[in-house]
Formats: sequence, structure tokens, C-alpha cells
Amino acid sequence: MDNLLKEYISGQHEQQYQYKSFTPNPINEEWTFYEPEIITLMEGANQKLGELNAYSQLISDVDFFIRMHIVKEATTSSRIEGTQTNMEEALIDEKDINPESRDDWLEVQNYIEAIKFSIEKLNTLPLSNRILKETHNVLMKGARGKHKQPGIIRTSQNWIGVSLKNATFIPPHHDRLPDLMTDFEKYIHNDEIHVPHLIKIAILHYQFETIHPFLDGNGRLGRLFIVLYLVNFNLLAKPALYLSDFFERNKAEYYNRLMAVRTNNDMVGWLRFFLYGLRESAENSIHVFKQIMALKEEIERKKLPTLNTRKQDNAQNLIMHLYKAPVVSIKNIRNVLNVQTNTASSLVKDFTQLGILKELTGRKRNRLFIFEEYFQIFVNK
Repeated sequence: MDNLLKEYISGQHEQQYQYKSFTPNPINEEWTFYEPEIITLMEGANQKLGELNAYSQLISDVDFFIRMHIVKEATTSSRIEGTQTNMEEALIDEKDINPESRDDWLEVQNYIEAIKFSIEKLNTLPLSNRILKETHNVLMKGARGKHKQPGIIRTSQNWIGVSLKNATFIPPHHDRLPDLMTDFEKYIHNDEIHVPHLIKIAILHYQFETIHPFLDGNGRLGRLFIVLYLVNFNLLAKPALYLSDFFERNKAEYYNRLMAVRTNNDMVGWLRFFLYGLRESAENSIHVFKQIMALKEEIERKKLPTLNTRKQDNAQNLIMHLYKAPVVSIKNIRNVLNVQTNTASSLVKDFTQLGILKELTGRKRNRLFIFEEYFQIFVNK
């Protein structure tokens, strides 16, 4: 008998002491769907993911550019949760951040580290609850949530909203979590059922956000999980997709679509939204890569050759560093290139005159410089 997604039953409320929690039904099933719109959206998203994957594998030195994709994802995913750090601040050292902004800055830095950590882990472990717990530990270290059991599946009730009494959503009671997380993990790797990967990711993300297995950080980790799944199953060779940007721009609908599955069993509506976002995000990432390649070619063919021959090696090394970290100081350049301060200053002067770098602070000391044109490629997408 088919488990039709349009007939999906999300779960049930369970009476606890003075409140009702929501327990989602297990998902480790062979779900089928016949909606033409979902099939078309899935095909479109798969096509764009394939194109993006090809780009990320064909581009030389792609890892230099991937770090900016990670920073973009970290900044926007954290902003959904209320942090105020922007991409420019995320690229600046802690000492240059205003003290009142450092908690937000640290949350974004933790997210960057969590993405890198978890992608690295996939080289030795399959995507699993273990990786999610270890990644959660990185995500929450030293941040506002450091007292909320980093890396540990919760052993108490949590909720979404101002208080338990006035919550907009109360996830399952912690007694339900062992069975729910086991079902979640089994569904990831169940190769005896035939569910397309993109449908699986959408259902898994919904289920993770509904289980809310940690006391804090579930939203960020659940969005990070999407990229981990794509990399784990070789749908992407590199984490070059930032779906959180789509979720942030459509934040109200993102939350409403997730809630509509719980309240109205509308899994098809969630799938429609998710697949549309996946396709759009892949298109944006492809466009970003195209713009990067055009800018790289212009700099290498027209700008850097105008510099003195003896400066070429340092100039080439500096531009590659800027693709990874487009906000720099003279001290930073001195350390990265292992050159004298006056050499670093001369390079910055050259790069500023060529229109590659732009002074950011307006100060005379401890100045910061930004690779503005490159940075804007990510900000505007």
C-alpha cells in the first residue's frame, strides 16, 4: 500500500503536565507522490544542482571561493535566529568588533567552524546523529547557548515562543527523543526504500525542526544538515549552496510552511516551497561562480600585469588570499605573505590604486581594506 505524501499525517498532541507537546509520526517509510508540480520542481532543482556541482568541480582553486559561500550561509542562517552580524563583520577579527556585538559575531564564527568541522567529518563517518551531536557542540561553544547542553540530546522540554504557557509550538517530550532520533537516522540511510534525495532532505529537515532535539541551536543545525546531506550523498562535491539566504528572505513563509505540516498535514506545501528554494539557491550559486570567474579573469589579465615584475609573486599570493578572506589589514597581509610591513603597505597601495582594495574604516591607524567588488557578489545574491 502506498504511503502518499498528500495523505501524510504529521503526528499528534500528547498531554503533559499543564501543556500539550507535539509528537511527530515516524518518517522512515517509502513515501510516494504524483503531483505534477512537485515532480517538475524536483527535476528543475536536480538539474540546477547538477550544474552547480559541475561548476564547483571544474573551477581551479575552488576552495578559496567556498569559504565565502560558508560565510554567507553562516551569516544568513544565524540572522534567521536573530543575530545582527552582517557578512562584513563576519570577516573581521574579533578585536575589531564592537564589544556589544561580539556575542552575535561569535555565533556566526561558530557556525562557520561547525560547517567546516562537519564536512571534514564526512570523510571518515557517514551522516549520523553522532555527527550532528558533535557539530552541535562546535556550534554552541562559548556562545549564548553554552549552558544549554552543547552536543547533548535534550533531557528536558523545550518550546518555541516566549514561554511554555504561551508557546507557538511545543516539540515532543524528551522521553520520545531516542525513538524519534533513531527513526530519523535510519531514514537517512535506508536504501531499501525508493524516495528521491531531494524529497528525503525536505522531509528530514522538517522532522528535525519538529523534533527539536537540542535545547538550543536547532534551526541553525537543521539548515546545516541540508548541506551535509547533499555532500554526504555526492549531490554536491563542495558546500557551495546557501539555502538559508532563501529562507531568510522568505522567513515568515518558511516558518508557516513548517507549521502547516504539523497543524494541517500539508507536507506537499512544504515540499513545493523547499524545492522552489533549492532550485533558486542553486541558480544563484551558479550565477555567483560565473561572476567570480569573470572578475578573476579581469584582475589576472588586465590589472595584476600592470604591476612591477618583482611584485608579481606577492600580488598573486595576495589576490588568492583575498578570495578566501576579502577583508584584510596590513598586519594581516604581512603575516599571511611573510613579508615586511613596508612591502605589505606597498602592495595595499598598489591594490587600492588598481581598484581591487578599498579602505573600510576611515582611520589613519589599524586600517581595514575590503576586496569590494568580490564581496558584493555574495552580498547581492
